[in-house]
Amino acid sequence: MITLCTFLVLFLGVIHCQFPRSCTTSAALRSKTCCPLWQDGSPCGSRSGRGQCRNNVVFTPLVSGRVRQFYDDRLNWPRFYFDNTCKCFGNFSGYNCGQCKYGHTGAECDREKTVERKEIRQLSLMERKRFFSYLALAKTTKSADFVVLSTGDRHHRDSYRFVDATIFDVFAWIHYYSMKPLLVNGTFDFSTNYAHQGPAFPGWHRLGLMFFEREIQLLSGDEDFAIPYYDWRGEKNCSICTNEFLGASNVQGFLDDGSHFAFWKSMCSGFNYADAYCQTAGDECQRERLHRKPGSDPRASSLPSFQDVEDTLKWRDFDTAPYNTTSRRSLRSALEGFLGPSDGTTLGRNMHNLVHIYLGGTMSQVTISSNDPIFLLHHCFVDKIFEEWLQRYNGTPDHYPENNQFGQGPNECATPYFPCYRNKDFLCSSSKLGYKFSKYQGM
Repeated sequence: MITLCTFLVLFLGVIHCQFPRSCTTSAALRSKTCCPLWQDGSPCGSRSGRGQCRNNVVFTPLVSGRVRQFYDDRLNWPRFYFDNTCKCFGNFSGYNCGQCKYGHTGAECDREKTVERKEIRQLSLMERKRFFSYLALAKTTKSADFVVLSTGDRHHRDSYRFVDATIFDVFAWIHYYSMKPLLVNGTFDFSTNYAHQGPAFPGWHRLGLMFFEREIQLLSGDEDFAIPYYDWRGEKNCSICTNEFLGASNVQGFLDDGSHFAFWKSMCSGFNYADAYCQTAGDECQRERLHRKPGSDPRASSLPSFQDVEDTLKWRDFDTAPYNTTSRRSLRSALEGFLGPSDGTTLGRNMHNLVHIYLGGTMSQVTISSNDPIFLLHHCFVDKIFEEWLQRYNGTPDHYPENNQFGQGPNECATPYFPCYRNKDFLCSSSKLGYKFSKYQGM
């Protein structure tokens, strides 16, 4: 069996993955160093004071007593691949410190930039058409910077292959990839994942939205683009599930032929095996069309109410032990939807989870749910609720709890983003990250 590093060199010699192109050379992978040269000719732009190549930029030691004979490549991200990465200074960011932190712009990253996320029904007809055209462009434009990982057997590293994908499909794959069960000591652990079922949930999805928002800004040249949200509070049916907005469904449950997304297909759909990564990545014919059946699941006859949201916001603790699906009196657990928000103790599907179930179809298959564009709007509203909580209780990174959930420690890197963003870094005002929310229906 060849080593994973050798394999990556064979398959990634001319393209990116989650990794920068310059970090996929045999020398970079062998030395476990990802400190590319910036335009001044120095690693991480050190000559210009932008950053410096350092060992262990962000690293949480392995939990005591857990011996890992073989574990998947996402665990302790990105240490499986790189020990040395760029540490950027000030407002500089990016894998070589050549970009700006979210919320900053300009050649020296010294200008603040804030975009406004609006409720989709607040958009003008022209703004709405522009949004849909940007999505179509992202769905059909191959990513110049990323490819996706695919394998039919995660136990064998030499079966990994990397496949080109469109910008939207890269976004969908990131969510899929982070949700696959952990492979620890040769067995699968379904109790948690990197994006859900623990304290990383709000921040991980916040980062995902910011990532896609920036990708659209770069693709379109529209620096003011912001993802709209869908305020679903109190709705008896999905009012934006029409061809004018996110698409109506036909009798078979597929999106109507007259919708903007009628013929979209889902990245990584078709085969959801624990021991595989996105088997259909390179085969368009095997992918499923988007489908949606709002209100058809008896477990979710309506969407969460105004009171559900208010009850969720009353829980002051960001998260509570044991920091998983059984946590009580926890903002994170109530928002994610594992307990009843009114009493904070009764376990059951509500809030975020209830919306996925209510919408049905692709959205109810949570692993591939990010393929449906309504996922963006739903999670943008979840982020708005999270932002309301942060404002009410002056939330800071200090509120992020120490915990033993794989990949969800406060100082662990959000998987699989590169460069490293710590899980706790997203407990801050959205204005510090470059966006704000419009007011709608009293919130």
